[in-house]
Amino acid sequence: MAEPVRITFLGGLGDIGRNCAVLESNGRMVILDCGQMFADETQPGVESIIPDFTYLQENADRIDGCVVTHAHEDHIGGVTFLLEAIPGLELDFYGTAFTLGLVRHKLQEKNLAGRANLHVLNDGDTRSIGPFECEFLPVTHSTPSGLITAFTTPQGVILHSSDFKLDHTPVDGRVTDLARIGAISQDPGIRLLLCDSTNANTPGQSTSESTVGPVLRGIFHEHRNKRIIVGAFASHVHRIQQIADVAIEQDRTIVTLGRSMKRNVALARDLGLLSIPDARIRDIADADDLDPVKTCIISTGSQGEFRSALTLMAQNDSRWITVGPQDTVIFSSHPIPGNEAAVGRVRSGLARQGAAIVHSGQVDVHTTGHGTQQELLALHSVANPELFVPVHGEYEHLVGHADLAMRRGMAPENVLVATDGDQLLLTDDGISKDGQVSGDYIYMDGAAEALTEEILQERLLLRDAGFVSVIAEVDLAGREIVFGPVVTSRGWAAANERFDLESGAANEAREAMEGALADSGDIRDMERVSRRAVGRYVAASTRRRPVIVPVIRSTPT
Repeated sequence: MAEPVRITFLGGLGDIGRNCAVLESNGRMVILDCGQMFADETQPGVESIIPDFTYLQENADRIDGCVVTHAHEDHIGGVTFLLEAIPGLELDFYGTAFTLGLVRHKLQEKNLAGRANLHVLNDGDTRSIGPFECEFLPVTHSTPSGLITAFTTPQGVILHSSDFKLDHTPVDGRVTDLARIGAISQDPGIRLLLCDSTNANTPGQSTSESTVGPVLRGIFHEHRNKRIIVGAFASHVHRIQQIADVAIEQDRTIVTLGRSMKRNVALARDLGLLSIPDARIRDIADADDLDPVKTCIISTGSQGEFRSALTLMAQNDSRWITVGPQDTVIFSSHPIPGNEAAVGRVRSGLARQGAAIVHSGQVDVHTTGHGTQQELLALHSVANPELFVPVHGEYEHLVGHADLAMRRGMAPENVLVATDGDQLLLTDDGISKDGQVSGDYIYMDGAAEALTEEILQERLLLRDAGFVSVIAEVDLAGREIVFGPVVTSRGWAAANERFDLESGAANEAREAMEGALADSGDIRDMERVSRRAVGRYVAASTRRRPVIVPVIRSTPT
């Protein structure tokens, strides 16, 4: 009987982001990706949402390495948080030069580079990592140099698709290696497929990334008498290449805006992944010296991120660029689910300043980096796995992908839908759920400690309804109020109503506190009754529920 293999999913199954799994056998572990997810409007002040690393903390001495499949934040954005969560851990990271270049920058920013060993992989490379022999194959996606990983385990080959699409005419010519996957399928065979589910509910075939270039060329020509600003993902080097090619054809100078855009463009040029002549690219500090109609600015912020370059332009708060009727702004991306409102606000802000707006809802200035149903079926057909677990997607995507596999002919008992925190056991008898660890969201706001759900709820209350404070001092020995109560508020009442409402709340608080003092109440009783009395008054007078903060002191004896 062969040694079983355990797969633990810490993130990425049921949401878009936080991709992180752990493969283990013979007492050793390999981490597969370590990503983050960005907060939405229901998580104020949160900078990153990461997996719960408790399982890895408890088993740190068994970790042999981390494979990072590609350079998107939902796959590498958690690496520094992982090292911070496990003090003293020195970790081997395996990935391509571009992916590891971005990982290196993250580590250097947190002074963690000394605790990481970076192993650069090339297409077709094999490595022994912990208990597994790993083979790395090229895959097409919306960032360069992504990798499919074939793990040879005691239970056979586990194939992880990474984020992928089947683009037969990619910008860089690097196609998904279906031929090698087919060869592995024939000998020794693929026991388990873990496959990207993002577009499992989208019929048909995705369009090639190379189709975006001609669309951009037409837009640039139509707006040839304007300065052109293009919002794009900083990691989408193939898109940036097409933007640059069209700009250079029109004799425009290219300017990058946004720290990540500047950094990624520099890295991709250094690695030969992006071709822009030195004479055709300038620093943003030189933008005012350039002829606007001969300028193309490639900017971050296409997702409406807080304080991003495009957001600052929309708020007329950019240090570098003032947008006006002389500008055309192209959003060469599609809003990630949850970002639609933020993107809409940025577009509206830019339009108010007179800029012409072009986006993917009007013309095809974007295409997906994830395979749709025909591509998923093609990969399943070539891989012909015995077992299948859909990964990477919202829960409806996972279920849709499982259904797709069964409609293709896989037996239902060979298809398993898992979610964050599930542990699966691969044995001679098949695959099954065999335990549970925390799959919780861990909220980070820049501090070393994670935020709790309670803090987030308080922030939401403060944002939505404001706060009311009750300040007073009492003499417990004399059973009297010696100061206050004084009620102050923010975000609760309009300025012209605030004085009357605060005075009314103070009267209610005084009456409740005097009653508690007469009943021999202590400071906690004072806080409790004042909170309740003010809460009732606030609800009755304004039908709102602000955060109520009583601050009651006892007079020193």
